[in-house]
Amino acid sequence: MARLFLGLDSSTQSLTGTVIDLDAQEVIFEESINFDQAFPDYGTQHGVLISEDPQIVHTPPLIWVEALELIMQRLVDAGVDMGAILAVSGSGQQHGSVYLNAKAEAALSNLDPNLTLIECLTGVFSRATSPIWMDSSTHVECDEIRSALGGLQATTEATGSNTFERFTGPQIRKFYKQEPDAYRETKHIALVSSFMASILVGGIAPIEQGDGAGMNLMDIRRRCWHAGALDATAPELVDKLPSVQPSNSICGQIATYFIEKYGFNPGAKIVPFSGDNPCSVIGTGLVKPGMVAISLGTSDTYFGTMAECRTDPNGEGHVFGSPTGDYMTLICFKNGSLAREQVCRDFKLDWNAFSQGLQNTPPGNNGKMMLPWFEPEIVPRVLQPGVVRKNLELDDAFGHCRAVVEAQMLSMRLHSQWMNIASSEIYATGGASANLDILQIMADVNNCPVSQFESTNGASLGAALRAAQAWTMDEGASPEWEQTVAPFTQPVPGSRIDPQPEAVAVYEELLSEYALLEQGVLGGIT
Repeated sequence: MARLFLGLDSSTQSLTGTVIDLDAQEVIFEESINFDQAFPDYGTQHGVLISEDPQIVHTPPLIWVEALELIMQRLVDAGVDMGAILAVSGSGQQHGSVYLNAKAEAALSNLDPNLTLIECLTGVFSRATSPIWMDSSTHVECDEIRSALGGLQATTEATGSNTFERFTGPQIRKFYKQEPDAYRETKHIALVSSFMASILVGGIAPIEQGDGAGMNLMDIRRRCWHAGALDATAPELVDKLPSVQPSNSICGQIATYFIEKYGFNPGAKIVPFSGDNPCSVIGTGLVKPGMVAISLGTSDTYFGTMAECRTDPNGEGHVFGSPTGDYMTLICFKNGSLAREQVCRDFKLDWNAFSQGLQNTPPGNNGKMMLPWFEPEIVPRVLQPGVVRKNLELDDAFGHCRAVVEAQMLSMRLHSQWMNIASSEIYATGGASANLDILQIMADVNNCPVSQFESTNGASLGAALRAAQAWTMDEGASPEWEQTVAPFTQPVPGSRIDPQPEAVAVYEELLSEYALLEQGVLGGIT
């Protein structure tokens, strides 16, 4: 019988299911359910509820419940051998939280297969909606928690990240302050990930260490709840949170509901669900320290794996637990494709002409530099947008093409130096990774080979691979992570781009000049 493993990804806009056949080394099922399209009665737009206050962004958790039931039926309808699924794990949009009352535990342990999940879970929420990662309404609470923990560096050193509005701790504190009665009625607080796992296991599931690190509540080194952070957030919080468990542990076996209703293997194991970022690390094969992925999307994201825990003293980058037992890092740069597209618009260029601009300008751009803050920037923190140019004329179209890409790559290298790890291999993902000229600059700035990587549904694939790894270990084997992920996470064949030694030398010198330019400008606006 085939050995199948199911990964689920409950993202902002959809629920995706991926089934892998470990022996055939292939994905045999992959399907996504768009929340807006499948469940219009919830009134979501792009998976969220629209509020009069744009800083408040919530989602009704029942939409995730209904999507879970639908994806199970899709698996059956597609002819997946449900009895061959040996383990299930999942991914949830990081930082989202779910609030359950005293009825929840009994309801989860007594799911009735003659009813829908919605009917089974009616009345278990102490809060009707869930704040998610897009919510930015907790600035005051961030300041309060950070102050209680001793400031920015102390907070980052303790929890892996500075306090951020989207993180779960500040969200819980705001709930406690504004709705104290509802907070008092809350028996259990879950993340999106652990909530979904709770349904499948038929009880309150633990929070996985990688996802727990995105809460400002977990001791990043000891991987347990941080007493000071809990105290700074809300009273009696430790009693409302489940335990923190390793990624490769087993929550339990799948609930009878799913065995009777969908034909799951009675022995199928539930592996703790994690966040979308830790699962994506596995889904892109970043299982060795020094491996990095750079996603070139609307925003650019730099994430990778390191063996030792190092935190960013400036509080710009995040450190989460990696499912491998190592640590993962994540740095987000808002002016990604936003900036590249703005250059195209300013000079009426299509992408072919943008590439010509890169091809017809030398590494270093003859000293022409840019700080491409077309929008407020996350890293470095720039609240008021404004493009800064040095030796760059306003009508120099090709100079702008190279300047914006060089600035982005130099900024990534500069603001990842706190990791103290030289990149050994970079996987480039996202829409702009199709541009080989951009990837050549990426390789040259980092003095590291770059390969294209197709990352469609990387979080759900990573969840399925995590399920396979944990199940195999529970069976007494000791598989290497590379052995598990390699068949499913290879870069695009023939896409490797090697650094050019002459260009590498130019960028080694240019990095310090870029750093001085950035420091000078930031010093003038702070």
